[in-house]
Amino acid sequence: MRFVFVLLCCLAGAAHAQPASSTSHKAYLTLIIDDLGQNLPRDRRVLALPGPVTTAIMPDTPHATEFAREAHRAGKIVILHMPMDPATGPYAWHPELPIEELEKRLNAAFKMVPYTAGINNHMGSRMTAQPMAMAWLMAELQRRHKFFVDSRTSAQTVAAQQAQKIDLASVSRDVFLDDERTEAAIANQLQTAIALAHKQGSAVMIGHPYPQTLAVLERELPKLKAQGIDWIDIRQMISVRSNRAMAGHGKDGVYR
Repeated sequence: MRFVFVLLCCLAGAAHAQPASSTSHKAYLTLIIDDLGQNLPRDRRVLALPGPVTTAIMPDTPHATEFAREAHRAGKIVILHMPMDPATGPYAWHPELPIEELEKRLNAAFKMVPYTAGINNHMGSRMTAQPMAMAWLMAELQRRHKFFVDSRTSAQTVAAQQAQKIDLASVSRDVFLDDERTEAAIANQLQTAIALAHKQGSAVMIGHPYPQTLAVLERELPKLKAQGIDWIDIRQMISVRSNRAMAGHGKDGVYR
């Protein structure tokens, strides 16, 4: 009788635990909007999106500093959208530049974009494939207590790999929303990201402040919860991912 009693207790415990495990699966989504700082009225629509959007601000834009302050006041996470080859301009990184010049340009970019929690690359298909420069960058970000987001503009990127080597807080992009600037295509990419989040547990989206993108996001983001999605900020996503890079889902190699 004692054996039967113990067995029944074990079975009852297992049955009681089952519902908790069946509901433990989560689907997380994070949204980054790139190329901010160029147009204040347009960019302010990003701040009005109903959730923890990450604002990626370019240093070589007329409103970089002002918009970074506005985004910070609005409670949004600010990151530096760092220009990298084939991007051009006074802040852009190029493979032929010495580390001293890369550091000078990075320092200047951070001055233009205050309140930054981390950075991601603007374009960078050539630059993110440079192991030495990326290793230096990740060590510098570690020193500054900032995280890195690999935009994955090239399948040859080694940026996330270098970040993982030193356990830098980092994450990689999964889906670009607006390679094709039509509302139908953008809505389709959003659904791709949602499906991916359900499949692998999380997805990182990057979009741009195009009118079509903002229209889709304003319409569709309020529906995420009903689709079983938890929209979380980039810091939470880094924690969820535990710095693991996942395969990119998009057109790697497109210049952004």
